[in-house]
Amino acid sequence: MRIQRGEPVTTVFTWQVRPGKEDVFEEWTLGVTRSASRFAGNEGVSWLRPEEGHRYHAVLRFSDPERLGAWLTSEERARWHERIDGVATEVSSERQSTTGMETWFDLPGTTVQAPPRWKMALTTFLGAYPFTLLIQWLVTPRTGTWPLPLRAAVFPLILLPTLTFVVMPQLSRLLRRWLYAKR
Repeated sequence: MRIQRGEPVTTVFTWQVRPGKEDVFEEWTLGVTRSASRFAGNEGVSWLRPEEGHRYHAVLRFSDPERLGAWLTSEERARWHERIDGVATEVSSERQSTTGMETWFDLPGTTVQAPPRWKMALTTFLGAYPFTLLIQWLVTPRTGTWPLPLRAAVFPLILLPTLTFVVMPQLSRLLRRWLYAKR
């Protein structure tokens, strides 16, 4: 996958934990998460609890691929990895990264490839257009006397969270057969 410079990036790491070592690993996740959170560009780490087979998943978000790369190749991260030698191993063949709109179109618990960009763009238009129209109709007339920078900020402040947390997850579920049709 080609990652554009400067785009936010989300990477999923899979860890295989030795049976009986879960407590040690979970304590380690707290420390490595704190360490990563202090790294430039880090936008958060989420840990998914084990599934069958003692696999853990870390969802790591960075502001751009360069800063993610700096964390991945840092001595600090290497030291954290040394601490769990014999406790867990990263399953590098299962590492996945996504950028931009692809994170709106993920299917939890799957390793399905993101839909083609044209389908993502069309789906985003279908989600954004009604809310753009609604904002223009309800909000814009009430902000006409505000300074331009403030008026301009209202639109994305309403639209982006609505799309990210409400519209796109539902729309991607509704259109999943079309979005993820076999190519």
